[in-house]
Amino acid sequence: MMRLEKSLQAWGTPEFIEVLKREIAQLGAAYLPLQQGLVTGNYVADAPLTVMIHSVTESGEVIRIKAGIFYRGVLGGCSCTDDPTPGSDINEYCAVQLDMDKSNAVTAIALVE
Repeated sequence: MMRLEKSLQAWGTPEFIEVLKREIAQLGAAYLPLQQGLVTGNYVADAPLTVMIHSVTESGEVIRIKAGIFYRGVLGGCSCTDDPTPGSDINEYCAVQLDMDKSNAVTAIALVE
């Protein structure tokens, strides 16, 4: 589990979406299910993420966020001298759902199929 404390502090303000996008982007592949979301690449590239918020709803003690994440994947070749497919970065996208507890900012995240 992770905590989105800055986002929770911004909840209810006009800055909430921007704070949320920055905080999610800073999490990186360590907390986000980017590897599971790969469609073309073999592994997640070490590159900045772009986050797009699709929806935010409040239900009881949970803030539910649906977001899209744009990132880079790497398609690696065998690195042989005559390999015609050297490693290359590929644009990737996945959708995630984040459920943030309003009392402590603990946030569960799941890949949306």
